[in-house]
Amino acid sequence: MAATLTPDELLTTTRAVRKRLDLTKSVDRKTIEECISIASQAPNAGNAQSVHFLVVTDPERRASLAALYRRCSAGYFASRKPSMLPSSGDPVRDAAMERKFESELYLNEHLHEVPVHVIPCIIGRTDGLGIPAQAALWGSVYPAAWSFMLAGRVRGLAMTFTTIHLRAEEEAAGLLGIPFKEVMQAGLLPVAHAKGTRFRRGLRRPVSELAHWERW
Repeated sequence: MAATLTPDELLTTTRAVRKRLDLTKSVDRKTIEECISIASQAPNAGNAQSVHFLVVTDPERRASLAALYRRCSAGYFASRKPSMLPSSGDPVRDAAMERKFESELYLNEHLHEVPVHVIPCIIGRTDGLGIPAQAALWGSVYPAAWSFMLAGRVRGLAMTFTTIHLRAEEEAAGLLGIPFKEVMQAGLLPVAHAKGTRFRRGLRRPVSELAHWERW
């Protein structure tokens, strides 16, 4: 169990964790189910009963999913090397982006070792739908996934939200027995116990650059 956190601390220090995932320690089923129970209470767009979580712990299935993930990520890593990207002009931000790339590459190489893979899903697909209908589906599954991450944080778990494997979503569906035409995968959460309990706020723009009052 992680240290007691205030609501603000929980919301500002639940990070995308990759390098600090403990690859040597198993995660018990009860803890995952507690997180899913909490996630089921997330705000939704009328689709609360349509959100599901597929939990993958079998080593062979995790290895197959990780292999698919690496195949999907090959182009991304080839084109996103820090040395290939223009500088932002801010050395601090550039250094943060380089660390992010290195942590993404680490997860890419070690995904099969992460003890639990959780895939948030929702019944229904956005293919061909208008923006309001799409927003209703995503607006139900993503708050639930975020609540799962928050619940995991206070239980000493860490994870990140990835979407790379969705480039081969139908293949992943076949691998995991998901009825592709009826159920849409929203991402992948590699879940493990965290190495340590202290996480800092991320580097973000000031509110003065993010908030738009009355007009853009």
